[in-house]
Amino acid sequence: MIVIVDERKLVTDGYNSLFDREGVASAGFASGEFDEWVESAADEDVKSVRAFLIGDCGEDAVSPRKIRGRTGAPVIALSEHHSLENTLRLFESGVDDVIRKPVHIREILARISAISRRAQEETSFTEIGAMRIFLDGRDPEIEGQPLPLPRRERRILEYLASNRGRRVTKTQVFNAIYGIFDEEVEENVVESHISKLRKKLREKLGFDPIDSKRFLGYRLVG
Repeated sequence: MIVIVDERKLVTDGYNSLFDREGVASAGFASGEFDEWVESAADEDVKSVRAFLIGDCGEDAVSPRKIRGRTGAPVIALSEHHSLENTLRLFESGVDDVIRKPVHIREILARISAISRRAQEETSFTEIGAMRIFLDGRDPEIEGQPLPLPRRERRILEYLASNRGRRVTKTQVFNAIYGIFDEEVEENVVESHISKLRKKLREKLGFDPIDSKRFLGYRLVG
């Protein structure tokens, strides 16, 4: 999920619509609401955020370092002021990147992926047994052969791979794939997506690589 922070509801609504067209969950906040949410939200909610986009919030209204205290997700400033002084000020505040507006939504997603790759020591994929799972939107490979997956199933597999070695709950998977504030989709839809994903992986691998335990969640195994 992508979080956008901007005082103008028209702006956050616009970004929500653009991300939705790309199949990416997002949520918009005004700076006061966001500050309260960052301090009070559960760890599993904060850690389901893929990146934070900080727009027009007034100087020092949002602290990138406070965000960094809760999660390692990229913090990117969206700047309408194309001056060197403003760009340097934003970097000094602790953001990972500064993007000058106007900008295409796909460029924002590409920059988020690039920052995340660097944070993962330039590794753009995870290998688990015969599976190579990419973290940049490409379909996974099994024994070198692509396995085409619907977007939701692919993103669930990516999320499980990025949490390799840890068990994640159904709520965490839902938040990462649909967003924390999506009230139009039932959380149980995760079970349906995972059931379909397991069937496809089992057919290719000969075993079920998704270990699940009731009330504890899911874990990807090799």
